[in-house]
Amino acid sequence: MYTEHFGLSELPFTLTPNTHFFLNMPTHHEALNLIMVALAGGDGFVKVVGEVGTGKTLLCRKLLNALEGDEYVTAYIPNPYLSPDEFRKSFAQEIGLDVSGVEHFDLLNAINHKLIELAQTGRKVVLLVDEAQAIPEETIEALRLLTNLETESAKLFQVVLFGQPELDELLGKKSLRQLLQRITFSYELSHLDSEAVEHYIDQRVQRAGFQGMSLFKRDAAKKIAQASGGTPRLINILSHKSLMAAYGKGDLKVDGSHVSRAIDDTQGISIPKNPQPLIWGLVGLLFAATATFVYLGINS
Repeated sequence: MYTEHFGLSELPFTLTPNTHFFLNMPTHHEALNLIMVALAGGDGFVKVVGEVGTGKTLLCRKLLNALEGDEYVTAYIPNPYLSPDEFRKSFAQEIGLDVSGVEHFDLLNAINHKLIELAQTGRKVVLLVDEAQAIPEETIEALRLLTNLETESAKLFQVVLFGQPELDELLGKKSLRQLLQRITFSYELSHLDSEAVEHYIDQRVQRAGFQGMSLFKRDAAKKIAQASGGTPRLINILSHKSLMAAYGKGDLKVDGSHVSRAIDDTQGISIPKNPQPLIWGLVGLLFAATATFVYLGINS
């Protein structure tokens, strides 16, 4: 590939959620800090919402890494499109239970006893659910009932939900209002602005081993920001293809022409048309017409 050509030790713009490339951006750091504060305070539910490609899974993986150690036990469910019983079994397995042949009532008892055992050793259990907008409604209700498991002073486990905006629509249903009321902290991941996109690109190439000042010229980063709309996943796709275009031409820097080739090669992506020239053109025509009428009035 192009890594040796640009002096990189690894590919900087892969689509896998590699925490080595965690976004060093205020929006994602704020989200991570909010979650950690909420978990430390014992809050039951935390919700993080973001559009497709805004880095929710990467944030979830970063949180899992941050919770490693003796204080926390983490349960991670990446695909929650499960029946209530399947969801309970997945959770039970994540906290170390053998659920083979265990029926519904016995399973709930086993989960309860395991959670109490962990609480008595001073360990906090955190359930992380990715793609939470895909949870069936009846499974969400089963999750709410699971969170009723508690001691006299604290919940036996906490929940962090990561999902697309459809998660808000799901939780807005009247039938799920009890769970919605339990969400004490919410955060919405935003898209990156043009300056943040430039910083994001530079950060990733540097973490991939680049030693220079900037591998992407400013016009290239600006064009990627416009075409991607500030969505990290699209930034990665366009940046990767731009590097391939530059490598193919033997260039050592990525410029706007390389990005244009990347945009042309990516279905569904284009540079938004800037309406400003049209607006100013209309203003100019109006001004010229007004001046003409004034001139004719004076000379009539």
